[in-house]
Amino acid sequence: MKQILPVLFLIFFSCKLEKKYHDKDDKINYVSSSVSEILAHREKLNGEFKNPDTSPLPDRYRKDFEGLDFFAPDTNYIIRAKFERTPDAVPFLMSTTTDEKSWEVIYGIAHFELNGLPHKLEIYQSPNLIQQKIYKNYLFLPFLDETNGEETYGGGRYIDLTIPDGDSIEINFNKAYNPYCVYNKKYSCPLVPRQNYLKTRVLAGVKDFNKK
Repeated sequence: MKQILPVLFLIFFSCKLEKKYHDKDDKINYVSSSVSEILAHREKLNGEFKNPDTSPLPDRYRKDFEGLDFFAPDTNYIIRAKFERTPDAVPFLMSTTTDEKSWEVIYGIAHFELNGLPHKLEIYQSPNLIQQKIYKNYLFLPFLDETNGEETYGGGRYIDLTIPDGDSIEINFNKAYNPYCVYNKKYSCPLVPRQNYLKTRVLAGVKDFNKK
C-alpha cells in the first residue's frame, strides 16, 4: 500500500566548520552545540537509511549505501523566523507524485531573512495526523530553492518542525531532507507548492541522491 509523506518522514527529526568566531565563550559554546546537533542528526539519518526496517532505499542501493551527501554544516542556515499563525485557513488537497492527494492546512507563515533577502514560507499541518497523539504538534515545511536540479533534488526538499509556543519558530535548513520518492518510486510524496519557492540558494541539508 502506498504511503503518503510527511508521515513517513517523522522518523527524521534529527558555522561553516571553517568559520572563525572571536566572540565571548558562550557564543563559541553555542556554535559548537549547534554543529554537534547537526552532525548527530546526520548520523541518525544515515543509520535509518542503512537499516532495512526503516530505509526507503531498494536493496540494490541499500547494500552498498555508505551515507547521504550533505552540504557542510552552516549555522547561517539556522533561522529564527517570525511566525504568523493562520487559524482561519481552510484544509486543501495537496498534490503528490502519484494520483493520491494529501490533506493539509496552512498552519502559519514564516517570515525571515536569508542570504540578505526577505522571504516567507507556508508551514502546513495535516488534519489527519493531529488525530494521533504523537503527531499532534508536528508541522511540515516543504520548500524549493535555486539549488534544485543542480546540487539538490529538482522537486525540492522538506523540513520537519514542531508547533512553537510563541510568535517565532526556528527553521534549521541543515536538516532539510529529500522526499522518499527520490530514493524509491513506490512512495507518494507531496509536491512543494510554488509559493514556497525561495529565490536564493540554500546550501544546507541533504544534496541530491546519486543512483549511479
